[in-house]
Parts: sequence; C-alpha cells; structure tokens
Amino acid sequence: MPKYLIQGSYTEEGLKGFLKEGGSKRMEESKRAIKAIGGTLETYYFAFGDYDYCLILDLPDNVTSAAVTLVTNASGTIKNRTTVLITPEEMDQAVDKAVKAAGDYRPPGR
Repeated sequence: MPKYLIQGSYTEEGLKGFLKEGGSKRMEESKRAIKAIGGTLETYYFAFGDYDYCLILDLPDNVTSAAVTLVTNASGTIKNRTTVLITPEEMDQAVDKAVKAAGDYRPPGR
C-alpha cells in the first residue's frame, strides 16, 4: 500500500478545538477516520516550526489520498500538505526505467 507524509497546521478555529480535545484524542480520531477509508496510520507526531503535525499513512491509492486532503482542508480547521513517499526498492525500479527511457528521451529544444 502506498505511503504518504501529511504535514499540516491548525487554523485559529482548529487550535481552539485542539485545545479542548488534546493530542491523544486528535490522534485517535485521525486513526479512526483513516481506517474507515481503508488506510492505516503508521506514525503521528506533533511538531514545532512550519507544521503543527506530521503523519505517515498507508492509503490504498492517490485518489484516496486526494480525498483525505479535500475533506480535511475543506473543514477550515487545518491545512494539509501531502507528499507521496517512495521506498528504496521503488526508486531502484525508477532508476531501471529511467535508464531504459533515456535513449528515447529528447530534451526540449534539442
């Protein structure tokens, strides 16, 4: 199952709700919602800096990942950024394909 890194920040409204619930309840709610769409929550951390939280999820596909982003961002309480994660083995496959494709690729203007 593909892995995704979700990094996000709470809006002012989201922070007010977070202060009522706390971190553990937020993590449990995230875990429940992710399970309901066929995924699993691998890791959930809160953070200082540009993002308030970072999650690693296993989701069935990119469409499911997009649905998560749409629903959560539309809530008005958080803003998420999603990164597709690729394993070292998948990168090996990409390198093999790149080597094969390089002979057929023509850069722009050449």
